[in-house]
Amino acid sequence: MLKVNEIFKSIQGESSYAGLPCVFVRLTGCNLRCSYCDTEYAFEEGEDLALEEIIRQVEKYNCPLIEITGGEPLLQPGVFQLAEELLDRGFRVLLETNGSIDISALDGRIIKVLDVKCPGSGESKKMRWDNLNQVGPDDEVKFVISSKEDYDWAKDVIEKRVPDGPKVLMAPVFGRVELADLSEWILRDNLRVRLQPQLQKIIWPEKERGV
Repeated sequence: MLKVNEIFKSIQGESSYAGLPCVFVRLTGCNLRCSYCDTEYAFEEGEDLALEEIIRQVEKYNCPLIEITGGEPLLQPGVFQLAEELLDRGFRVLLETNGSIDISALDGRIIKVLDVKCPGSGESKKMRWDNLNQVGPDDEVKFVISSKEDYDWAKDVIEKRVPDGPKVLMAPVFGRVELADLSEWILRDNLRVRLQPQLQKIIWPEKERGV
């Protein structure tokens, strides 16, 4: 059993798979409280679903790309079996995690999207830095930028801690940092990162759930 907040099909908006149709399995619960969180409804809300029911709901969308997200999905032990079952059925599986929980036990076929919390999140001290040693060339490391100070901090982390191989993303906090400003900082410093706007908020600016 897993406590599930919502299962829905949308356009992937926050990874290098942005723009592709994707089924999202959002699990309930999170151990962090980021200052810019836009999914607070997932902290507590949800219903217990058997693995077979989750798979049934996912399969009805007939979509090959799945993202398991939260909240923080690694708080629920059943997530490992869910991911493996989806992989065994031929789905491409992304799992987004906040970086505070050990990712070493995840199936190597999973595409990990590891969120490194910048100081502006209020949760940067919770980062488990060894996770950066567990990411491979198919994985992604994401920095959510809420200020120029966050950007400078992230730049230093990328230079000193992020290994060669995984894709590195920088996403501005919607409403706090302008895309043009972040773009200029990246170009000025010649950072080899992917600028990642929250595409779903551009498409559906007034929608709060199911995106």
